[in-house]
Amino acid sequence: DEQQTSLELVMRYVKPIAIAATLAAFMVTAAHAQTTDKPFPIVKPDDIAWKDAGKGVKIAVISGDPSKPGPYVLRVYFPPGIMSAPHYHREDRYITVLQGTWKAGTDDSWDPQATQPLSSGTYMQHPAGAIHYDGGGTEGATVQIMGIGPSSTTFLFPQVGDFGEPRKLN
Repeated sequence: DEQQTSLELVMRYVKPIAIAATLAAFMVTAAHAQTTDKPFPIVKPDDIAWKDAGKGVKIAVISGDPSKPGPYVLRVYFPPGIMSAPHYHREDRYITVLQGTWKAGTDDSWDPQATQPLSSGTYMQHPAGAIHYDGGGTEGATVQIMGIGPSSTTFLFPQVGDFGEPRKLN
């Protein structure tokens, strides 16, 4: 009877202390998980390093390296009326229109009349291996493209170049 009373006293006082210690350990672990030594990269518009891709098209790597394994983010500016020639990529690509109207064609015709105009804020996915062409509407367009590298682009009609004024090819 005396042994049971001692056990009850231990449980009454030790159990809350054990619970409190366990909660404290979880709180320390949670606080540690929220801190990091890794930087939070920020790229401001004025810091973007645009590169000329021809015909007035400009491309900037925002994050990652599309030529290497891993995620990457690109920005592409298409001037008014200039489009990429029909092509496809080895990887899925995820595109958001940031500014202007982006015209997207989903075949190999390069026919500007067969494109779908996508306004700012619109999202489109290009599945791996899907033939398409795209570019700027009357005011041009800036898009953000995300994917997992290594990236590759295969143009179907090298004789017309990578970018230009679209015309029905077939």
